[in-house]
Amino acid sequence: MSTRTADARGRSSRSRRIAVLLAAFAFGSVLVSCSTDSGGSSVSLPTAPNASNFTGSAPSALASAASSIIGSARASASAAASSAAAAASAFEASVSADTARASAAAEKELKDVQGSGNATSEVAMTGLPRAETGGLLAVLVTITNKTDQQASYAVQIDFKDSDGKVVETRYVGAENLDPGKRAQPIAISRQPSEPQLTARLTKAQRY
Repeated sequence: MSTRTADARGRSSRSRRIAVLLAAFAFGSVLVSCSTDSGGSSVSLPTAPNASNFTGSAPSALASAASSIIGSARASASAAASSAAAAASAFEASVSADTARASAAAEKELKDVQGSGNATSEVAMTGLPRAETGGLLAVLVTITNKTDQQASYAVQIDFKDSDGKVVETRYVGAENLDPGKRAQPIAISRQPSEPQLTARLTKAQRY
């Protein structure tokens, strides 16, 4: 073996040892830099995400929640509708108890009356707020006896649609009203709130 060849092999062996040492040193440096002490900095290595930090619901849970919200909304709407219907019924019942007999008498009296009658100037109408009537269309009919004698009155109220067609007719009245006194019966439509109707004084008869 020649001296040149031996030297080459020696240099190659030293190179490999140096490379291994450098690699070991570099790896050791990484480990050191990852550790912490009171005077040095630290490097955080990536870690797996903590599942407990995530918020939200799985698709099936979201669907269940949406279904629950919709069901609750429907129940609330149904309860509100029932409450409104109860309020309307209560209002109508309270009015009907006081005016049923007078209404029947007024309808009977107006049956043979031609034209608008003899007392339209003694009758006025005012619409009542739906908030006070349970959502019903109702008008306050004010009857004033402008004569000098006691008299009874019969009044016909027609509820018309936007085309002027009579959809419903109601009768109210006042009996034995003294001179200068007034009565205020209420005429109530039983029709749905839509389409909107308009109340019109059709007949008023003093008898």
